[in-house]
Amino acid sequence: MSEAKPAVDDGASKMTATEADPPGTIIVKKTLRSRVICLALTGIALSLIFNSQGYPALYDPLKACVGFSILAYLITVALIPVLGPEFVRVGFFGKDLGKKDRPVIPETMGAVCALVYLVTMFFFIPFLFYKYYVTSTSGGGNREQVYDASIELIHKGRALRMFPHSKLAEYLAALLSLFSMLVLGVADDMFDIRWRNKLFMPAIAVLPLMFVYYVDFGVTRVVVPEFVYSFFIHGSMVYPTTIDLGVFYYIYMLSLAIFLPNSINILAGINGLEAGQALVIAIFVLFNDALYILPGRLFGLRAEHPATEAHLLSTYFMLPLIAVTLALLKFNWFPARAFVGDTFCYFAGMVLAQVGILGHFAKTLMLFLVPQVFNFLYSAPQLFHIVDCPRHRLPRFNPETGLLEPSRVYFKPNPCKIQAILLHTMSLFKLIHLEYDPKTGKITSASNMTLINLVLTWTGPLREDKLAIVLLLIQAGTCMIGLTARHTIAPILFGRDNI
Repeated sequence: MSEAKPAVDDGASKMTATEADPPGTIIVKKTLRSRVICLALTGIALSLIFNSQGYPALYDPLKACVGFSILAYLITVALIPVLGPEFVRVGFFGKDLGKKDRPVIPETMGAVCALVYLVTMFFFIPFLFYKYYVTSTSGGGNREQVYDASIELIHKGRALRMFPHSKLAEYLAALLSLFSMLVLGVADDMFDIRWRNKLFMPAIAVLPLMFVYYVDFGVTRVVVPEFVYSFFIHGSMVYPTTIDLGVFYYIYMLSLAIFLPNSINILAGINGLEAGQALVIAIFVLFNDALYILPGRLFGLRAEHPATEAHLLSTYFMLPLIAVTLALLKFNWFPARAFVGDTFCYFAGMVLAQVGILGHFAKTLMLFLVPQVFNFLYSAPQLFHIVDCPRHRLPRFNPETGLLEPSRVYFKPNPCKIQAILLHTMSLFKLIHLEYDPKTGKITSASNMTLINLVLTWTGPLREDKLAIVLLLIQAGTCMIGLTARHTIAPILFGRDNI
């Protein structure tokens, strides 16, 4: 959706297709400066990917991941304008309801990001395990034998070590789950599957990762505050502040995999919001990973934390996600020239859920999802049809002012007594805006229960880009509070901070 003021339209028209162009054409200015920047970034990416490759002891997969992420960004930026008209031609398009002329916009462009992401992760595999298959194998297919340095020395005397098959299995299982989520997301964009049918689709996609987690990792213990632990009779004396959730931990991980993709999909509907919130969350996950990696691994301020490897794996998944999402946001920001589609929401949500599972920091991840949790709870009366729920709850575009206003649900007949009590209570706390029949005093309509409409109820009508900025600032602010609380309040509750 976009603003329709003349000043905005004039600026957008420079980057929008003309009538002579095919539907869905995305105009991109190619200047000398942009070409030079592209070549420079490509050179930097290649130098990072092939850093010290001839010297395995000096090789750092993290640098290679940064290089691959830069290439992923450049490829995504190049592909979206090329594939836009093709997506429209085969029926993947939507109309921007926030413009007077409702232009045709290519949809499901999140599938392009997902494909670039997966290809990037596939090419990254040999670089991630480079030091193992160069210095840690005997060749000839024998990759499990451990050699004694006194018997056989290879590559300047370094002894061989066992190849980490469990780590490779986790990595490949994660990619399989992401590919499954991509297929399910495209199917949703094609057939517009109803909510009750697609709610548990992410649980199917995450099953391969769950099986590998059970076989190779299997940790089902969670750290709890000491005063909470005192209420539990059974527990390990070795880990006095942890409890073993057993099968309930797997249920929790499945719930996380279901919630995250759907929560991003629910908090959507304006230009830049889906990609923007995924980008903000991914950046803060990366910040949290950095707190484990930087002090010990790069700066040498202390010994490496036991969870460093898990957070490195999380970083390897986050950097390419940030890159492709940033590229998508370039075209999805107001005024949008491409729509992300449900595919991106499911895919990005699944990547975030996977790093929480593999990195064993699912509780920390939930601190970054406060707006999504609030939006789900706030929307629950409509989602579960306690109150009437229209098919779409997007903000309403006012063509006279060019601003977005809260969309409304109209009650015909009037709401029942239980509904009226709920609506009056929410109105008392300024959570919704009600309209009444002047003759009977009955409720005739209410603002739809989404965080987007709530912000508009509090602030009044806003231009679409300003509304997106407000929502992303809320996301960033809650993430910052969550990250700060994780590493300041948590030591007080848990007795220590595990970084």
